[in-house]
Amino acid sequence: MVRILAADGMEAAAVAKLQKLGYEVVEQFYEADELAKQLADYDVLVVRSATKVRVPVIDAAAAAGRLKLVIRGGVGVDNIDVAYAEEQGIKVRNTPAASSNSVAELALGHMFAIARYIHIANHTMRNGEWNKKKYEGVELAGKTLGIVGFGRIGRALAGYAKAIGMKVVAYDPFVQAPEIVAMDELLAQADFISLHVPAAKGESPLINAETIAKMKDGVFLVNTSRGALVDEAALLAALDEGKIAAAALDVFAEEPTKNEALYTHPKISLTPHIGGSTAEAQARIGDEIVEHILEMFPA
Repeated sequence: MVRILAADGMEAAAVAKLQKLGYEVVEQFYEADELAKQLADYDVLVVRSATKVRVPVIDAAAAAGRLKLVIRGGVGVDNIDVAYAEEQGIKVRNTPAASSNSVAELALGHMFAIARYIHIANHTMRNGEWNKKKYEGVELAGKTLGIVGFGRIGRALAGYAKAIGMKVVAYDPFVQAPEIVAMDELLAQADFISLHVPAAKGESPLINAETIAKMKDGVFLVNTSRGALVDEAALLAALDEGKIAAAALDVFAEEPTKNEALYTHPKISLTPHIGGSTAEAQARIGDEIVEHILEMFPA
């Protein structure tokens, strides 16, 4: 029997489908040391963002010889040492199409929130405050949105943004499209910037003091991609100085974040890494996971 370890859980319908087809699915989180031991008994490992599949775990799994497939339920695979796993004969797959709409919609929602002070007005009203004159925002229509990373999510966000009257420019060295411009040009033009690129292991943050200095004064920044893309200290400094008018973050350098200056800042709209957390996205992720498993281990 093919055994599947869903270390960070799996959508219930996907589990039921796999079980009906005769696969065994175990939903259990393990810390790295224990995970390395447990993988001797599994053919497939399914993870989200919590479980890290690094070299020591891969070495243990390869030595045991049973694990043949690791699936990341989501877009990025930066929590997996992909090249090393493939070298050891362990295939790595993800579900890049499943959560595109949900992440794009969250990014757009955050843009509305910071443009119209929804994030902080909601909070202050619950404290009994009525700051009507304090919260004069800006409209998204007519503004320029700079999208860094023009893959599935970036293109989905572009479609939403254009529908409400925004101009879209994008930076992506791997894509050819009418919206594509140089990174410095995007930074100089954009009223809103939204990040949709992976974070390369060991690289410095894409958004740092140097790149922030190239942005328009009063720019709005949204990150629903990876926390490592943003230098949080540089962001806080730019918010305090007014260089960045407001920011929206769904992802953080450390999760859960312990950066109190960040999560208490009145100019930041926050969500706890919920970009793909819609019923529709989870169903699609589950379907893609099942497809990958059936491809490798036909029923």
